[in-house]
Amino acid sequence: MKKRIVGFTISAVAVVVVAVASFVSFKVYNANASGDKGVAAKVNGEVIYINDLKQSYADHPQIKDRVPFEEFYAKTLDVFVNSKLVYQAAQKAKIEESPEYQRQLVTAKEDLARKLYLEKEVENRVNEEAVQKLYNDYTSKFESQKEVKAKHILVDSEGTAKEVIGKLKKGEDFVKLAQEYSKDQVDLGYFTKDMMVPEFSNAAFNMKKGEYSKTPVKTEFGYHVILVEDVRASKPLELKEIEPQLKNMVTQQVVAQIFEDLRDNAKVERYSLEGEVIPEKK
Repeated sequence: MKKRIVGFTISAVAVVVVAVASFVSFKVYNANASGDKGVAAKVNGEVIYINDLKQSYADHPQIKDRVPFEEFYAKTLDVFVNSKLVYQAAQKAKIEESPEYQRQLVTAKEDLARKLYLEKEVENRVNEEAVQKLYNDYTSKFESQKEVKAKHILVDSEGTAKEVIGKLKKGEDFVKLAQEYSKDQVDLGYFTKDMMVPEFSNAAFNMKKGEYSKTPVKTEFGYHVILVEDVRASKPLELKEIEPQLKNMVTQQVVAQIFEDLRDNAKVERYSLEGEVIPEKK
């Protein structure tokens, strides 16, 4: 079996509610700017415009790509209403006049300024040319390896594995037997030797195309019957297949470079708890 961790999925509705709840209280929109006067709700006389929700929707592409606006609107209108109710209660309690509010307001302003500055710099520097350059570097250093494409039937006991092999010898179909016996996914696709646990890899990579294992292969997961469907030399992935990962890598590089440039052009003095100057690292 592949050495991997399978994540668990979250429903689109849950993503919407959690994501919106995390930011709606802190974001203020000019609802009248676009001329859309549609009212979504009135909370003690204060209006929440449809445009407020539209702007929120547009500002979060990770939600927009998964959920249509109509569903977003239906699931999050109460979030906006609740947010407005809490804010009105906070105003009535004069929270904005408290020292703690003023202290956190300064921090929030700094955080927002940092965020917007980094977003702007990343947007300017993370372009197609930078991604292509990283891809070219990847392909130039790519070392081809042997790959095997395989299916397997995973069972709990050696006896059951031998039973499956016996039926294969009589000409029964591998996929049908897998549907009947296997406790894991059948199709493993292409993989290199280091992607599998050693016992599985050693067996699969010693087989030829079209062969199935004549004896059970024992691993920590159970007993496997393996069918090798193809053997080939690996090739670099196409740009479109790894472009999101490459963009993330370029983004990380850009952010690191931003910090380095800022440090190089700044005078920074650090002090210990005792008030002594901490020497700069070279």
